[in-house]
Amino acid sequence: MSKVKVACFSISLDGFGAGAKQDLTNPLGLRGEELHNWIFPTKVFRKMGGKNDGTEGTDNEFVEKSFENMGAWILGRNMFGPVRGAWPDDEWKGWWGEEPPYHVPVFVLTHHARKPVTMKGGTTFYFITDGIESALKEAKKVANGKDIRIGGGVSTIRQYLQAGHIDELHLAILPVFLGSGEHLFSGMDMAALGYNQVQKVAGENATHIIIKKG
Repeated sequence: MSKVKVACFSISLDGFGAGAKQDLTNPLGLRGEELHNWIFPTKVFRKMGGKNDGTEGTDNEFVEKSFENMGAWILGRNMFGPVRGAWPDDEWKGWWGEEPPYHVPVFVLTHHARKPVTMKGGTTFYFITDGIESALKEAKKVANGKDIRIGGGVSTIRQYLQAGHIDELHLAILPVFLGSGEHLFSGMDMAALGYNQVQKVAGENATHIIIKKG
């Protein structure tokens, strides 16, 4: 049976999962890239960029595990690209180039319809205009019993948490304060939503928190 997961999602000590003012130059918002300093050196991440080096250890193991048993992904539109409003054309195909790291169907939440985009390596982006429930339904159809990963951003994860759909949430907490941006848990009562199992694992460059329902 499919599980709905968030994995390797980075947040700051003050709870922000992205910086302010996302654009083409700052895809993760101002200073948002600092949240991912733990993942950049890992062997798995370096391999995505065609490199044969990189660190091993706890951080790398979490990245490696995050791709196991994936049948589909769900992304908010900001995670797909910086374009706002109606799609001006079909040129933008994501941040990752011709072969994104997903290798399974990816469902992108948006208010503006667009034809599917098929990429190298088995990734096809489907654009869902009728909300999170519809995206999850479509993801389950193609996942074939494998897991569904909610890739972000913050707003998308919050919506799925509040709807009670996420079975497991893995956060990588970085020792930085962003001060502003998109806050993951603001105004949310996680215990009331049933998320009361918490595990902590120390990594080389981040503290990993795994949250599950009781």
